[in-house]
Amino acid sequence: MSYVEVPGAKVPIRMWADPATVEGGAMQQLQNVATLPWIKGLAVMPDVHYGKGATVGSVIAMQGAVCPAAVGVDIGCGMSAVKTSLTANDLPGDLSRLRSKIEQAIPVGRGMHREEVDPKRLYQFPTAGWDDFWSRFDGVADAVKFRRERAALQMGTLGSGNHFTELCIDMQGSVWLMLHSGSRNIGKELAEFHIGEARKLPHNQGLVDRDLAVFVADTPQMAAYRNDLFWAQEYAKHNRAIMMALFQEVIRREFRKARVTFEPVISCHHNYVAEERYEGMDLLVTRKGAIRAGSGEFGIIPGSMGTGSYIVKGLGHAASFNSASHGAGRKMSRSAAKRRFSTRDLEEQTRGVECRKDSGVVDEIPGAYKPIEKVIEQQRDLVEVVAKLKQVICVKG
Repeated sequence: MSYVEVPGAKVPIRMWADPATVEGGAMQQLQNVATLPWIKGLAVMPDVHYGKGATVGSVIAMQGAVCPAAVGVDIGCGMSAVKTSLTANDLPGDLSRLRSKIEQAIPVGRGMHREEVDPKRLYQFPTAGWDDFWSRFDGVADAVKFRRERAALQMGTLGSGNHFTELCIDMQGSVWLMLHSGSRNIGKELAEFHIGEARKLPHNQGLVDRDLAVFVADTPQMAAYRNDLFWAQEYAKHNRAIMMALFQEVIRREFRKARVTFEPVISCHHNYVAEERYEGMDLLVTRKGAIRAGSGEFGIIPGSMGTGSYIVKGLGHAASFNSASHGAGRKMSRSAAKRRFSTRDLEEQTRGVECRKDSGVVDEIPGAYKPIEKVIEQQRDLVEVVAKLKQVICVKG
């Protein structure tokens, strides 16, 4: 489909979703965002659903302002994927041992490494700029300075919720490694601190929703937020890179005889801010539950833990601010999913996938998400499909 325009207070709302199917709370949030004085454009992805302040699946372009709640509390959350030289025929019939090895290598939930991961010990890991990155931690908000040790130990860890590591097979039988994670607790604490600071500012007192509080250009608050935001986005990128290196080490060890090789890693944020130029304007583009899909740029759009995921290439659609969806998108809340589904439903919907099937992950059941195929179909003018993947191992936090 192409997009449809819904009238907004200051800008039209460009939607790659059927407005009639968008929940009322999410549509109200979109209308609220369209009232912001600094707004220059708003694009809505097909996986759109209600979020805090701004909807998940929205792309907000503003001039001289940025809304920290619209970025979300998991700054820099995103995906990484890599194609391997393995094929489905190389995999054992019982995948439980391999799943266990992945879980041992990459801590999940609130877990962390016992010792800081040394990137110099990881096979061919690019370490340029690593020391500079950590030295810049001294410049982030004082409110999180005491978290330095934990941030280091959580580097290379998965987290919880909808974060995952997966071993997948594409339609040609090639094996892929894929993972989803962000900036862990340090990013969350930075986000919550700055959201609180933004709410106090005088220019935000008359907004229709206090969660849409913004920082404006040429102020000390904006400078401080930008510094911490971009550092946290870099942390998230490094976090995924470390995890992918650990994941690859597991595969090399477990398939030593196959001498596994890996293609270049595809990596993309889907909760972040970027400085971009459109129609002669320098804008701050916030993608909350959306990926950049510039012409020829690779991206990753995952489904739920029992369905498929897609590797895509962007088509560079300017009306979407060169964006596409970040996944299938939830169609019900976590609490609603727990009320609706049982562990038996989870077992049925994840049949053939080596994964947790207990009550702790029922809220991540495929039935709680929109059909990924429909989400892809609704954005055929934004991306082209490069590969469709199906997971055979899924590790959830």
